[in-house]
Order: sequence, then structure tokens, then C-alpha cells
Amino acid sequence: MDAGLEPTEMFALGDALFAEAIIAVQARLARPVLVGLTGAQGSGKSTSARRLSDRLERAGHQTAMLSLDDFYLTRAERRTLAGQIHPLFAVRGVPGTHDVALMTRTISALLSARDDSITPIPVFDKATDDRVEEENWRLHHGRASVVLLEGWCVGARPQLESVLADPVNALERGADADGRWRRYVNACLAGEYAVLFAKLDLRLLLRAPFFSCVLNWRAEQEAGLDRSAPGSLEPMTEVQLAHFIEHYERVTCWLMDDEPSDLVADLDERRVPTRWRWKGELPGRNWP
Repeated sequence: MDAGLEPTEMFALGDALFAEAIIAVQARLARPVLVGLTGAQGSGKSTSARRLSDRLERAGHQTAMLSLDDFYLTRAERRTLAGQIHPLFAVRGVPGTHDVALMTRTISALLSARDDSITPIPVFDKATDDRVEEENWRLHHGRASVVLLEGWCVGARPQLESVLADPVNALERGADADGRWRRYVNACLAGEYAVLFAKLDLRLLLRAPFFSCVLNWRAEQEAGLDRSAPGSLEPMTEVQLAHFIEHYERVTCWLMDDEPSDLVADLDERRVPTRWRWKGELPGRNWP
């Protein structure tokens, strides 16, 4: 890749490559397509998804953009899960803390929408750590030729059982010494998440150069949260944020190693893409 290109030019090139791949898959399948955009916390997924959606819309491809984060279980539901399975499930983030059934229904509705359809899309407020009331959900009007699902673990595959034995950080050593939490997370990836992710027609990955970038990237996100709504939580301290990131470390590092994607953009520490790699033939799967 030409090292003389400016970051804005690299972003534009990456957006063009991603858009061309999506358009090619949609043309090949001649139906609405589901595209997954994956990357570590703070890697720029949401910003990239918005740019990509704008580019697709300008090219005449109606796009519905979804965030995995908006399908987190409510705080009450996570408290119940924490009581039934493991206390660590009170913290949003890992597989097992999303309403996969709601996500599947929403995606299915968007893929089958007509010109006069109105599809409600959930909204999760990270500042209050809870899903907003349904009357305040987003509404997608009409059909969509592309449904773009962005999220930190979209497409992630389960690990081998043997890999789960050794903890990867202090959180797992202290709060999950017997491995019950991480094994349940892995079982979720092998179950309902795998069923949903198998429906992806194209998988895009923003690959971080190393996991240590994630703390700084996520700290920038934390600083930018709007906390004006009633019930907003106090910003996390650096120590709290480092502890929070440990919940994601295992699956994030596994994603970086496994690369379950069709097209990979390798990022530098500034989140700027430096090269792109195809990992296989142009895909195309069927949505029932």
C-alpha cells in the first residue's frame, strides 16, 4: 500500500473496497443481503458503518444500519442472567448478554420489508446501561437492499474446549476461576449466535494491530458518551475501564487470530487501514 497516502485517502479507499464487495455480493445473489462489520471496541466500526451506509445509499442501495450493541439485554434481564448463570453476566458485552431472538426478528423483518414497511429498531443507551423504551426506538421506513450489522463480536466462532482451560487475564483468574462464565460465553457462540452469523452474506473485519490498542480506543469512546439523560452513570475511571475491557479480551483476541471474515482491513494504532486482504471467494448464503 502506498505509504504516501493521507489517512483520509486510506479511509476513502477502504470504504470503496468494502462498498464494492457489498454491491458485488448483492448483485450476485439478486436479493437483499446481510453484511457483518466486525472490529475490536473503539476500532471505528460505527463511524465506518455510517460512511459505508452513506456511500451505498449514494450508489442507489437502500441500507439499514444495525448495531449489535442496541440488542443488549436490559439491565434487569442481565441481573437475572447473573443470578442464574454467573455474576459476570451483569456486565453487558460478551455473547450471552444480547437478545439474539430480537436481533434475528429485526434482521428478518428488514430483509423482507416492502416499500410501505416500517421496521422498529431497538436502541441501547450506554450512558444509562439500559435499552430505551420501545416508543423511542428508531424506525426504518421501506425496504433495504443491504442490512449492515456492526458489532465487536459479529461473526465470532467458538473456541476449542481445550483453549478455555487457561484464563487470559486477571478477571478470569479471579472472578471465573472455574471457567463457568467463559464456557457459557463459548456455548452461546456455538449456539444461537452461530445460527445468526451463518446468515451473513459478507463478513468484513477491521483488525486491530494488537489488543493493547483497545483500552485507549475505548477510553475515547467513554469520554464521548452523552450523559445528559436522567439516570446516566458516571464515567468509568481508567482502572474501571481497564477492568471492563477484560470482559472482552478473550473473544477479541480470538477474533484477531481466527479472522472469521471475507475481507480484512488491517488497522494501525490510529485506526487507519493500511492494507486489505481477501480471505476467500465472494460469499453468498441463504436467509430463509
